[in-house]
Amino acid sequence: MGRDDSDEAYVIGLCDEVLGETGTRQHRFDWLLGDPGANGRRVRLPVDSYWPGRRLVVEYRELQHDRPMPHFDKPDKLTVSGVHRGEQRALYDRRRDTEIPAHDLRLVVIRPADLDADGRGRLRRNRESDLEAVRGLLGHG
Repeated sequence: MGRDDSDEAYVIGLCDEVLGETGTRQHRFDWLLGDPGANGRRVRLPVDSYWPGRRLVVEYRELQHDRPMPHFDKPDKLTVSGVHRGEQRALYDRRRDTEIPAHDLRLVVIRPADLDADGRGRLRRNRESDLEAVRGLLGHG
């Protein structure tokens, strides 16, 4: 499954529909930075989507953002942050959670449990109920 078919793309598409405009996918702000790499540079961290006129950022956080998953976490390999990928993901999520509102932007985090999903976090893509949930989360109900 490619990025265009991903649950993230589906959820961001629902947000676009509710808002009546298309957000900027994988937007990077100059001030939202990862930890320095071996070369000392810090990469700009992406957000799932950004609607500048609304000062709104939406992050879709699959299950690996909230629970350990060895497949995604790669516990035997350290990142530039000196921790495994799961810990780095949590660190960067916390950074987004604090930095985005600190820059006077609204952050909405959507999780599988907010939508029609099975116990493994896979979306059933029940469009009508998912749209209703997204309207509520975005405050457009």
